[in-house]
Amino acid sequence: MRASLIQIAVDPDESVESRRVRVADLVRQERGAADLVVLPELWPMGAFAYESFAAESEPVNGPTYEAMAAAARDAEVWLHAGSIVEAAGGALSAGGALYNTSLVFSPAGEPVATYRKIHRFGFDKGEAVMMAAGDELVTVALPGLTVGVGTCYDLRFPELFRGLVDAGAQAFVVPAGWPARRRSHWTLLARARAVENQAYMLACGTAGTHAGVEQAGHSIVVDPWGEVLAEAGPDEEILRVELDPAKVTTTREQFPALKDRVLGVARPRRDG
Repeated sequence: MRASLIQIAVDPDESVESRRVRVADLVRQERGAADLVVLPELWPMGAFAYESFAAESEPVNGPTYEAMAAAARDAEVWLHAGSIVEAAGGALSAGGALYNTSLVFSPAGEPVATYRKIHRFGFDKGEAVMMAAGDELVTVALPGLTVGVGTCYDLRFPELFRGLVDAGAQAFVVPAGWPARRRSHWTLLARARAVENQAYMLACGTAGTHAGVEQAGHSIVVDPWGEVLAEAGPDEEILRVELDPAKVTTTREQFPALKDRVLGVARPRRDG
């Protein structure tokens, strides 16, 4: 399977609508070069542009959905379209809620999955207080490869990825808006989640600056043994890699560490 990670630069002087058009064109350019295309977290407005979240929020089937569905169909690719600020349940003043929601499309442009980010970043500000938390693990069955979905801050919570492995994941897709000042954590955690779960990790970040926060860039693809297959620099860039689903199987067979799990594994009850 061929995968392309498009590391989008977020420029505050570029409108959200202009960026949608530009990103859709970048996806279309991957026709024939990729089977799976991955975009970063909250690329329409930037992951740290909190003041824009409410104004730029949209229903799950809003303008970003429409643009990305068309791009996936035109490019004939599976598309993880990064994430949007989803406005769910009507206006906020009427009890609606915002979510950090990922969209996944088939090569026919059909929606196959949505994922609402479970772990919200910010502690007592920003996303953590402005957005509601998702509560469902999501996997997507691609041809020959089952992919588990996470978003940015989720990367710090290994139990989420264990849950995805238990659900059949052989690879993880993690879009992010990770700050440059913690770039070393980004690389370390991406490799750790791949190694401990013996799965591919496709971690796609943003470049540029979001509301004054410099982004790490350095999107990365890691194989099930923890080897880095490709890594971007700090600027807008496209990573193209080849994934071999059989490598997940052989890694887990040759070094069967997952079989030795004890904690967190459901076991038959013994009476008496």
